[in-house]
Amino acid sequence: MRRDVVELHSPELGWAPRVIAHGSYGRPVLLFPTSEGRAEDVEHHGLVDAVRPLLDAGRVKLYSVDSWDGGSWYRRDLPLEERARLHEAYERWLVEGVVPFVDADCGGRQDMAVAGCSFGAYHAANLALRRADLFPLALCFSGVYDLSVLGWGERGTSFHLNNPLWSLGAAEGEHLDWLRSRLSLLLVCGQGMWEDTTGALESTRAFGALCADKGLRVETDLWGHDVPHDWPSWRAQLAHHLPRFV
Repeated sequence: MRRDVVELHSPELGWAPRVIAHGSYGRPVLLFPTSEGRAEDVEHHGLVDAVRPLLDAGRVKLYSVDSWDGGSWYRRDLPLEERARLHEAYERWLVEGVVPFVDADCGGRQDMAVAGCSFGAYHAANLALRRADLFPLALCFSGVYDLSVLGWGERGTSFHLNNPLWSLGAAEGEHLDWLRSRLSLLLVCGQGMWEDTTGALESTRAFGALCADKGLRVETDLWGHDVPHDWPSWRAQLAHHLPRFV
């Protein structure tokens, strides 16, 4: 199976995060690692193997990316508003660098899905809410969707726009109507070990309820009390759900 590693330099970030492309044909899916993770993490922890039948059948192409959480949201020396501005630089790399690369690799624009586990689920949901024109489907596993729990300080415009529970809560009018017509979200979470202590279970319930209240197409799927916040769960959940969308 094809596996290519590409570095896409960002002058704004000051380095060249990587994209690892898996598969030759099929619907493109942008896949985020967990917090402060690297592009190869999803492969090392078995997510690629979990959907290998889809890759081999030409139904999906996975594009895993390096995170920049250590340079943005996990900068504990900075207030949340400044962290959000730094995150926006990463988002610009995704939109202005990764999306054109994927378009070229797929021979033209396709509706791209976005997915992630744990903090990667935040990235998937946030990016889809902000850029549903590019990412009309988000698959989110064990995510936390209110980043106010991360830190301290000012919570200004950039933070509000990049905090899904707040940004969607404020959405109204034509923009909300457009999201209703364009965006679909799948929110998955176990109810076992660490899903409560990480806040993922509570946040998934709250964000799912908000999406439903706002009239978005959303499916909230809570797995059992024996399903922990861990890679084996996300392997099983991705393998279970992804075939419906590709």
